Amino acid sequence: MIAALPPEASQVTPATTLESLRETISASRLSCWLQCRLRFYFRYVLKLAKPVTPALIVGQAVHAVLRRWNLARWHGEAASPEALEQAFQEAWEGSGEVRWDGKEADSRAQAQGLWRAYLETCLLPVNIPPKGVEVSVDADLRSHGLPVLRGVLDLVTGDNRIVDYKTSAQTQTDERLAHNHELQLSAYGVLYRHATGEQESGFEIHSLIKTKQPKITRTELPPMTDRQQSRLFRSIESYVDGLERKDFVPSPGMGCMGCEFFNECRKWDGEDHHE
Repeated sequence: MIAALPPEASQVTPATTLESLRETISASRLSCWLQCRLRFYFRYVLKLAKPVTPALIVGQAVHAVLRRWNLARWHGEAASPEALEQAFQEAWEGSGEVRWDGKEADSRAQAQGLWRAYLETCLLPVNIPPKGVEVSVDADLRSHGLPVLRGVLDLVTGDNRIVDYKTSAQTQTDERLAHNHELQLSAYGVLYRHATGEQESGFEIHSLIKTKQPKITRTELPPMTDRQQSRLFRSIESYVDGLERKDFVPSPGMGCMGCEFFNECRKWDGEDHHE
C-alpha cells in the first residue's frame, strides 16, 4: 500500500512565492517551465487567474468518474451507475468559471461519452484491486541538489504498473505519447520508487480520445531507465537555475495562439514585476 502525503503546496497556498517554488517541483510545473518560462511566470509567480477551458473541464470530470470507479475497486466494492453519475455531476458543477461559448451541452455529452466508453472497454482486470488510487507522494531529492518532487499517481495496478489517464482530441502513436509524456512518467517512477522502495513494473497511458465515436487506447511502456531519470534530473536542474536567475522569457511558437496568457505576453516589457 502507498501512503498518502499532503497535496502540493502550490495547490493549498494562495500566495506562492519564488522561495516556495524553489523548494518543491511537480511534473506539471516542470512541463510548463520547459514549454515557456514567461507562461510559468504568469501562472505560478504572478498567479494570474484565467477562465477554465472546456477541454480542461472535460478532462477533470472524466478523471473524477474514473477516480470514483477505481476507489471502489480499491476498497473491494462495486461502483454503482448512480455513484458514477453523481461523481460526474459533482465535478461538472464544481468547475467554476468556464468560457463555454454556448457549447456546454456538447462538452458535457462528450465527457459522458468518454468515461462510459472507457468503462465499457475495461482495460483493467476488474477482479484484481489496485494498490493505489490518486495518491499524493513526495520524493526528497535534496541529496541530488534538487527540490522535493511532488505528484499524484492516478492509479497503481495490482502488478505495480503506473497508469495515467489522458483525454485528447486525436489519436497519437505510441512513440509520440512516450516522448511527450516521458518527463511526467519518469517523475512518477521516481515518486513510486521513493514511496515503496521497489521498481515499478511499467507504465500505461490510457488515452480517451474525443472523436465522434469515443476511442479508447492503451500504450504500454517499460520501467523508467537510468537515462530517463538523468534527463528528468537535468531538466529539474534547469528549473532551479532558471528560478535563481529569474529567467522568465517567452518561447514563441505554434502553441502561442492557444495560450491563456497571449495578451499578457504581447504586453510584456522584459521586466520582472514580482517584487
